[in-house]
Amino acid sequence: MGLLDMVGGLLGQGGQTQGNPLMSAVMGLIQNHPGGLQGLLGQFQEKGLGDQVASWIGTGENQPIGGDQVRAALGSDRLQQLAGQLGLSHGEAADGLAGLLPQVVDKLSPEGSLPEGADVTNLLKGLLG
Repeated sequence: MGLLDMVGGLLGQGGQTQGNPLMSAVMGLIQNHPGGLQGLLGQFQEKGLGDQVASWIGTGENQPIGGDQVRAALGSDRLQQLAGQLGLSHGEAADGLAGLLPQVVDKLSPEGSLPEGADVTNLLKGLLG
C-alpha cells in the first residue's frame, strides 16, 4: 500500500480511517505522548511551529508543515520508530504525518479550542470509526 493510499482514507470518509496505518500512527502519537494532544502540540510550538499549530486549532484555514518540520519536532529517533512500524521510509513517514496531523488536530478542535482529557479519547474513537 502506497503512502497516498494510506492518506486517501482520511477523516470524514466513513470506515476508511479504520485500518489506516498512518492514521493509527497519528492517533498513537496523540494518545501516548506525555501530556496527550496538548503535549504533542507544545512540542511542535517549541520548535517554532506555533503559528501553524494555532491555525490547526483555530477555525480558519490550516497552515501546512513539511516533513522536515515534523522530523525536527518529533526527533529522528521517534520518527524512525514510526517509519519502521508503518513500513515506510523515514521521509515518507515524515511527509505523511505532515499531511495528516494538521487535519486530525483540526477535526479534534472543531470549535477552535482543544478538548480536554476524556474528550480527546472520545473524539479519537469517533475519528477511527
